[in-house]
Amino acid sequence: MCTCNQKTRHLVVQAKQGDKSALNQLYSVYSERVRWMVRFRMGGRLRSKLESMDLVQDAFLHAFSGLDGFTYNNEGDFVRWLSKIAENELRGNIKKFHADKRDIRKEVRLDNYKPNTTNGFAGNLEPIATTTPSVIFSRKEELDKLTQAIDKLKPEYREVIVLTKIDGLSHDEIATRLDKTPDAVRMLATRAMVALAAAFRNI
Repeated sequence: MCTCNQKTRHLVVQAKQGDKSALNQLYSVYSERVRWMVRFRMGGRLRSKLESMDLVQDAFLHAFSGLDGFTYNNEGDFVRWLSKIAENELRGNIKKFHADKRDIRKEVRLDNYKPNTTNGFAGNLEPIATTTPSVIFSRKEELDKLTQAIDKLKPEYREVIVLTKIDGLSHDEIATRLDKTPDAVRMLATRAMVALAAAFRNI
């Protein structure tokens, strides 16, 4: 039986060969996960001013244009690669936003956005199975409520939740990234999830 990892590997290989349907399916499967990573990292203030789906679109365009330079090992590496590109895209847009001082009245609300052929990705391809970071993150109907809960957390709690639940990094990897010990990361992650659960219940 073909696993999700094998399916993703096959799609990446096909995409590298210029298969547009493979590119579309990779986008269909992983764009929502990357979108929520972007939304969680934005925080409430930026979310009302920057459009997360536009950032995701740009991140995928950059990822697909550089796909030949990516070596696929497993699905987790692929998701982290996409997330890193999206994170860089977010940082670049934040800098541009502050530099341009755009009028937020000109922004289009994300709620009304739907990908279509004019945005570079077409069709509603049948999604392949993909791993779910945790039960709460798999309930799409509760993600807006979850976003509100995450906005109430301290920045370090918000960041460790993104790194563990969205980027899928190990405690050792996060420890290196945050310049902490693995034990300190475990404690931080535990406290963050407790705080998130409490905030989620109070919304």
